[in-house]
Amino acid sequence: MPDPTVLFAEFGLALVLGLLVGLQREHAASGLVGLRSFALITVLGTLAARLGVTFGGWVVAAGILGVVGVLALAHLMRGQDRTADIGITTDVAALVMYGVGALLVVAPMAVAVAVGGGVAVLLQFKPELHGVARKLGDEDLKAIMQFVLITCIVLPVLPREPFGPFRVLSLFETWLFVVLIVGINLGGYIAYKFFGRSAGMLLGGLLGGAVSSTATTLSYSRQTRNSPPLARSAAIVIMLASAVVFVRIVVLIGVVAPESLARDAVPFLILAVLSLAAVLFEWLRVQRQPAEMPPLRNPTQLRSAVLFGVVYAVVLLAMAATREFLGHFGEQALYVVAGVSGLTDVDAITLSTARMSRTDPMIAVHGWRLILVAAISNLGFKACMAGLIGGRSLLRPVLALFSVPVIGGALLLWLW
Repeated sequence: MPDPTVLFAEFGLALVLGLLVGLQREHAASGLVGLRSFALITVLGTLAARLGVTFGGWVVAAGILGVVGVLALAHLMRGQDRTADIGITTDVAALVMYGVGALLVVAPMAVAVAVGGGVAVLLQFKPELHGVARKLGDEDLKAIMQFVLITCIVLPVLPREPFGPFRVLSLFETWLFVVLIVGINLGGYIAYKFFGRSAGMLLGGLLGGAVSSTATTLSYSRQTRNSPPLARSAAIVIMLASAVVFVRIVVLIGVVAPESLARDAVPFLILAVLSLAAVLFEWLRVQRQPAEMPPLRNPTQLRSAVLFGVVYAVVLLAMAATREFLGHFGEQALYVVAGVSGLTDVDAITLSTARMSRTDPMIAVHGWRLILVAAISNLGFKACMAGLIGGRSLLRPVLALFSVPVIGGALLLWLW
């Protein structure tokens, strides 16, 4: 015999959750199923599940068939009303709440409460969700579906066993890191689509760094070449996007090697703060200048994903080979590998270093230095790009801003 306290808790929560969703539907004037009906349907689910514990699962199945029958009968009775809303959202919500009622019996109550509350929230934010769907164009949906492709279709079928030289490569792990980077880039890209190209300097830099700081530098350098008066605004965006890179490094270390996060995150957070201080100082001087964001490309292209996977694998093999063959010169050679690999992208060296730090004591101690060398190398590459494409008008403010994290990084490498 179940504890009466448990029974009252189950039925009480069923009533509350049903009333919550019913209140939302009543407010939305759904017409077919309202406040009391949703409460009764949810309580029915709990009652059926509780009876099913004793008499078998057929009771739950019979209950849901009964709910379907009642809803169908209600639709038939309203069939002559041509002005009636024929959407099925309320019907589906009623069936889900019946399941939530049953879930209160067969699963932890917190799960059922979360699902029931989520249903209410999902129903309430209908206009906002439809607005999201309208704002996403074909290219945006293609980006999302490509992310689904590399995450849900490609990733699960890849073998997990290590292979190749030094046994450091794993197709599953490599592609998992690809999914991680593409997911971060896709989040920034979708945010960019919603805020628009007129997001302003600060938001433009944050979104650009979330997608790709190198691509942001290239885009704003081209923009400055066509409009030299925008050089200072472009430099602020480029610097801010580069500051986001330090935050990305901390996030990636936390995901791949959380045990190293407390030790390795501090230098990069310091550089992020220094970079943001430089951005704020310059922004206060030029905040009135316009700075429209150049268009950003879809970051989930399969070719780009494969290319990043190859770069990550090459960096990982290069670091393993350096450690294996160069003896006590390995540490110095690793800095060369880090500097070269960081020229165009810091993510690959960050992931490979964080991954190796879990098994290599030397990398665990000095890994943050390798990543920092790569980050400084990346700043140098972007400064060259800004100068070659954007001209001297862009190079001067970029060098002035970049000097803050470069000098700060050099001091950290020397004193930390």
